[in-house]
Amino acid sequence: MLRPCADIPRWCNEVAAARPFATAGELLSFAELAAPDFTETEIDAALARHPRIGDRPEGSGTEASLSCTEQESVTGLEHVQDRLHAGNRAYEDRFGRVFLIRAAGRSAEDILTVLEERLQHTDTEEIPVIAAQLRDIAILRLEGLLST
Repeated sequence: MLRPCADIPRWCNEVAAARPFATAGELLSFAELAAPDFTETEIDAALARHPRIGDRPEGSGTEASLSCTEQESVTGLEHVQDRLHAGNRAYEDRFGRVFLIRAAGRSAEDILTVLEERLQHTDTEEIPVIAAQLRDIAILRLEGLLST
């Protein structure tokens, strides 16, 4: 259940090991703090299968379904696709990994603005931003799974 939220084994193991939780809120509170300070190795492993912003995820599992829902604001918008593709390529060239942002609830223009801002970061500045985005996505996905 946890892997589609964040495919970081240390986070999944810590959350699973802390069971049982009395409430969903208790689970979410614990999950927000579990496995503090994701390592660069954990980040790179988690991003290895993550789709680019604006691309349809591969497969049909829970993770792909969640990603499709989260990226509704950018998928299929012709006027932003070229800019997203160019931004994704520039980000990957600069940092060697896919651009990650919690896309749910954000407009395509907002995502593009953040992408352009983050291209100005150093690798040292970007790592904690990616880690925070991974955690935000994990909690968002976990909330969604708990509400179904």
